[in-house]
Amino acid sequence: MNNVITYHLEMTDPAQLRPSTRTPAGFETRRVEPPRPALNRWFYEQVGADWQWTERLSWSDEQWRTWADRPELETWIGYLGAPVGYYELERQPDASVEIAYFGLLPAFVGRGLGGPLLTRAIQRAWAMGAERVWVHTCTLDHPTALSNYQARGLRVYKSVTSG
Repeated sequence: MNNVITYHLEMTDPAQLRPSTRTPAGFETRRVEPPRPALNRWFYEQVGADWQWTERLSWSDEQWRTWADRPELETWIGYLGAPVGYYELERQPDASVEIAYFGLLPAFVGRGLGGPLLTRAIQRAWAMGAERVWVHTCTLDHPTALSNYQARGLRVYKSVTSG
């Protein structure tokens, strides 16, 4: 088995954001309100299928409800006519906001939508009152995940190798 490297990235000031300049006409994001746990599950399964997101595949409906239906969690969907991807933002007790999940549906990978979607996620995290925005990714995720996070201004503050 190959080693897996997990990268922890952060942004500590909204001025560090480098927004994507490639946002296509008609691209928008919409918050899922009220929470719809089945939608969180569907996006998790679809987005994560190619990237070994397995941790939550066995969750019950109740576990998904407990996760998604909390005031500290926001789920957003990116649209370009149809849904293209999603992100989940979770307020943390330390006044930070974690980008808990982020990704594109398989049909939209490689079409230049990751930058605009991530830009919106980071902007919303700051709008939630964050003092710090953070995320983690690993070498099992899309090969350009780390570079997309860094291109938006997030910086690696820790990496952990396992396996």
